Amino acid sequence: MVETRAGYEIDRVGDVEIACVPAFSDNYHWLVKFGGAVAVVDPGDGAACLKAAEALGWRITHVLVTHWHPDHTGGNLAIREATGAQIFGPAPEEEKIPGLDVALGDDQLFSIEGQAITVWHVPGHTLGHIAYVFHGEDGAPGPVFCGDTLFAMGCGRLFEGTAAQMHASLQRFAALPADTPLYCAHEYTLSNGRFAVTAEPDNAAIAERLAAVEDARAQGRRTVPTTVAEERATNPFLRAADAEQLAARRTAKDNF
Repeated sequence: MVETRAGYEIDRVGDVEIACVPAFSDNYHWLVKFGGAVAVVDPGDGAACLKAAEALGWRITHVLVTHWHPDHTGGNLAIREATGAQIFGPAPEEEKIPGLDVALGDDQLFSIEGQAITVWHVPGHTLGHIAYVFHGEDGAPGPVFCGDTLFAMGCGRLFEGTAAQMHASLQRFAALPADTPLYCAHEYTLSNGRFAVTAEPDNAAIAERLAAVEDARAQGRRTVPTTVAEERATNPFLRAADAEQLAARRTAKDNF
């Protein structure tokens, strides 16, 4: 379910509200409200996140960082100064993340205001990259914040990691329930879809999805979140048979 409030689009997944905060040229920062807490995921632009929170009447209490790149961490200190928010992020990148308070490791389960969250180490884009898997009351996966590891119809560039690492990371997402919503950090779906039809020219699901994405972007609508089912059907990187095929497709996309 999506609603617009104070000029911001808000998704509801179970008891969790997720506000989309566009930033820079194509980033999405996510304000995630549950109980009395508000977490912001990957706040590269702190001012944009604080402005959105004020407009919505929300107070940011936590920052959840997936990896160290500045467009995901540049607002950490401004948000903490304004709100006192606690900053969480990947332990392997601790020295690169401004203001990190809580360093997290693979499969670590923690709770904020009763909301259970599991940390997944999903390297490939960076070596320490993590994802945040929220859980519903029944323990099943809820929204997943995957940063720059998985994109709608794509994956992150291999800046630090290997194709084998990225392949393993994407297969971890692929194993989630089909209806799990995946919140990535960039609006790259149109360019990813245009590459995907060349990677799998006989895949009718890719062609159909690309047409829908072209229509959505022409109308200024976002294409995130995606779902595990959509990615299983149309993401040529997640669908790669092995690391070697993923590497070939990543090289092709880098030069596309």
